[in-house]
Amino acid sequence: MKTTRHLIYLFSGLLTALPLLPCTAECPADPAGRMLPHPWQGRKVAFLGDSLTDKIHVGTTKNYWQYLAEWLGLTPLVYGINGNQWNGVLRQARQLKAEAGDEVEAIIVFAGTNDYNAGIPLGEWYTYADETTTVKGGGQEVRRKRTPDFNPDTFRGRINEALDYLKRNFPTRQIILLTPIHRAQAQFKNNNIQPEEAFPNRIGLYVDAYVQAVKEAANVWAVPVIDLNSLCGLFPLLDEHAGYFHDPDTDRLHPNAAGHLRMAKALAYQLLAYPAVFDED
Repeated sequence: MKTTRHLIYLFSGLLTALPLLPCTAECPADPAGRMLPHPWQGRKVAFLGDSLTDKIHVGTTKNYWQYLAEWLGLTPLVYGINGNQWNGVLRQARQLKAEAGDEVEAIIVFAGTNDYNAGIPLGEWYTYADETTTVKGGGQEVRRKRTPDFNPDTFRGRINEALDYLKRNFPTRQIILLTPIHRAQAQFKNNNIQPEEAFPNRIGLYVDAYVQAVKEAANVWAVPVIDLNSLCGLFPLLDEHAGYFHDPDTDRLHPNAAGHLRMAKALAYQLLAYPAVFDED
């Protein structure tokens, strides 16, 4: 009853406070006038991913996680690395475990756009094999069993590897995935030219397939997925949205500070719907 009452007070306060979220550091009040922290206040949150998360601020002066730290009062532990694909997420997760251990309270993973650009095959979630199992009445029966496919050369296999590691090593922690955002052309140098998402990658797949695979991972691994691809509203293929990106002519892949601000606003509202921790009353 205590937990239920607390949640009722908390969400009633949040609904009142939501429109002012990015503009105030105040915590919402419950119906009795007491101040209650939102779910992410004071939490240590790890951010894994690629250039959009990297602390070196690729194409921007401020990243989305910095805005979230200011608005939600969380402490960011940033492990994203420029250019990393989902196999890099596994390396980042291992580094997180070695450095932060049980101190981290939630983990957010934002990756996939570089796998698309590199033409990584999607692969499968599972492999299948006939295996004997015990059934009703104590008898034995051969059935088709599925097990996660950990092929490191496929997109789904890489997600399986990373989430298997995160689920085993952080079993009580909140883990949230973010879908890749829309992307337009980027011309960094002659050997690094990336066409806009209107074109498929070298194996004939559009970025949508990789976004969809991240969404599928929600049910495969029992993790929430925030569809930032749609929710943040960034659409660099239109000139009218070029102002949200690093350079209208050479880099509509990396959002600038205004783009990160927009992503952060979308994320802030979504995160309030999820618990930051599970091991507290």
